[in-house]
Amino acid sequence: MSFIPFLDAGESVRIDDLTIENGTERIALYGRLEIRRDRIGLQDIQALKAQIDAIARELEGSAHLPDRARVAREDRVIPNPFADRDCA
Repeated sequence: MSFIPFLDAGESVRIDDLTIENGTERIALYGRLEIRRDRIGLQDIQALKAQIDAIARELEGSAHLPDRARVAREDRVIPNPFADRDCA
């Protein structure tokens, strides 16, 4: 399965301990990636560059980009599971 930026298929890509998570409105990068001066470091930086380049191409090809996208926050109240217990 190839990673197509902003096509939310519940997919993510891992490069070492760095995760690139796809979504329709945002792409999240989290974790850690150490680029060392070795063959693995070269492979990791090339993989990261390929993902970043694909994301940049998708954004550059978008005709109508807002200055800043809105962030949809879902504020919800989670019931306290201890509220009904007798805490004597």
